[in-house]
Amino acid sequence: MTQNTTCIFCDIIAGRAPAHIIHEDSLSLCLLDINPYTKGHCLVIPKRHVPWWHDLTEEETNSLFSVARIVSQKIMEVYRPDFVSLFARGRRIPHTHIFLIPTFGDDMIDRFFNALERFQEAPPELMKLRDKATMEDVARSLKIT
Repeated sequence: MTQNTTCIFCDIIAGRAPAHIIHEDSLSLCLLDINPYTKGHCLVIPKRHVPWWHDLTEEETNSLFSVARIVSQKIMEVYRPDFVSLFARGRRIPHTHIFLIPTFGDDMIDRFFNALERFQEAPPELMKLRDKATMEDVARSLKIT
């Protein structure tokens, strides 16, 4: 696997840094987040150093989401949250990682996403994005044929 010697996730994969590893396959690894939002908050990372998730190979993408699904099912079994939030990161630590966060009704994560939804509904700049002509233009630009 391609490793970056200045990347904490690459150090974990190479065994140079400690981690609480939950599950892994040949292409991906799941570990507990050292700054959890809630009990059971995990990260799923590719074993190859890839800053942006859209640069993963199809095989790596499949592995990442397969590991995320397996671990999410275990989180559901053990902690019984309402659901497991999943979102991709890579900005602060430039190594693709997926957050798996057990989410319970009205906990901090649930309130965050509720606030984000209210924000999305309010600003005039975002309202312009919903305009029919804008939506049609964006759909036309992004359509994969």
